[in-house]
Amino acid sequence: MRDIYTGIDIGSDSIKVVVGEILNDKFHVFAATSVRTTGIKKGLITDKELVANSLKLAIKEIEPILGVKINKAVVTVATNQRSFSVTSGTTKITSPDKIVTGADITKALEDAVIEKIPNKESLVTIIPITFTADKEEGLLDPRGVSCEYLEVKAVLVTAPQKNIIPFLEVFDTCGIEVVDIAFGSIGDYYCARNKEMDKVLGAVINVGSDIIDVSIFNKGIIIKQDSIELGSKNIDKDISYIYGVDLTTSRTLKENFAVCSRRYADVNDVLEIETKNGDRVIINQYEISEIVESRVIELLKLAKKQINNLTNRKISYIIVTGGITELTGFSYVVENTLGINASTLNMTIVGIRDNKYSSVVGLIKYYHEKSKLRDQNGSMFDDEAINEMLNNRKNMKKTTNDTIVSKVFGYFTGN
Repeated sequence: MRDIYTGIDIGSDSIKVVVGEILNDKFHVFAATSVRTTGIKKGLITDKELVANSLKLAIKEIEPILGVKINKAVVTVATNQRSFSVTSGTTKITSPDKIVTGADITKALEDAVIEKIPNKESLVTIIPITFTADKEEGLLDPRGVSCEYLEVKAVLVTAPQKNIIPFLEVFDTCGIEVVDIAFGSIGDYYCARNKEMDKVLGAVINVGSDIIDVSIFNKGIIIKQDSIELGSKNIDKDISYIYGVDLTTSRTLKENFAVCSRRYADVNDVLEIETKNGDRVIINQYEISEIVESRVIELLKLAKKQINNLTNRKISYIIVTGGITELTGFSYVVENTLGINASTLNMTIVGIRDNKYSSVVGLIKYYHEKSKLRDQNGSMFDDEAINEMLNNRKNMKKTTNDTIVSKVFGYFTGN
């Protein structure tokens, strides 16, 4: 069976849905969409009905592209009041050949969870650090090793039930089974991940609409995380206040006219708009970009301070992501503010070349690796659904190609 997954990231600003396949360690997008969210604030659900309506809209957009229904998904959940602890578990290898399998790994991880979750907390995920097979220590993947007992050392990640359960209820309302959950920051790491990052200590910053998540990863394992209750919406408010426009207009100006650094702005590029009072004002790209740059620098400095609060160890890398990072000049501001070991995530996956998808793409990659280690088939579509999906893709591709050929033929023949 092919490994095709659905990932859903519910943020305060938008819901991102991605269906994709991981083949030969490469991510291939089948369909993706992003719709505005209502009913969620600072990562927490405030109105389940409104969030469910937003999710239904996103699913309604993506299912016709796939040609099949979405019934299962891995999803992101709120990071608010999260907890990290180191735990361990052990299992006896009962097979006649005493060879460790994915099932044994699952049993060891289950033992590491039993009676370890605090009251009124929900398990978000458990991330293995190393395995020990009898006296053989430091194993990252013990499958195929012969031993009597398998022990795992892992990071146990939990969050308050009151924060997690509303997310699960929203998906239940929409008829979607939640196969697994994780924090968006874990997805961000797996999206940016490379071999060097898995060897060192680093930080990932996700600048959301009304919250900034700052996470510390040690050799690929999330060990600390905190949030700053500010985000890209503060830029919208700055523009709204200075120019006297509503928030919708200020957001449009930010996304379609301003750039993140004055270095990239054109002093001769101007735009005339109407204020909330009905007045007409001229906005200069250089001036509005000063506003954006000033606020972005402030947000990045706060994130840097948070990194220093979370760890006093040397940071080898800082990755910054989030939809706001797509603004022209953002990478320049990041390097100037955070230093040369900091960079903006660069999404290069065809079909979703936008950093707002980093959490959901990485979440799928994380789940894929998690399933492989346990020798489980994590695909969220059965063979029949996959065949329908692939046939639908072929038909859509043929229709698209026929349309292009028709347009080109018409151009040269004058029809």
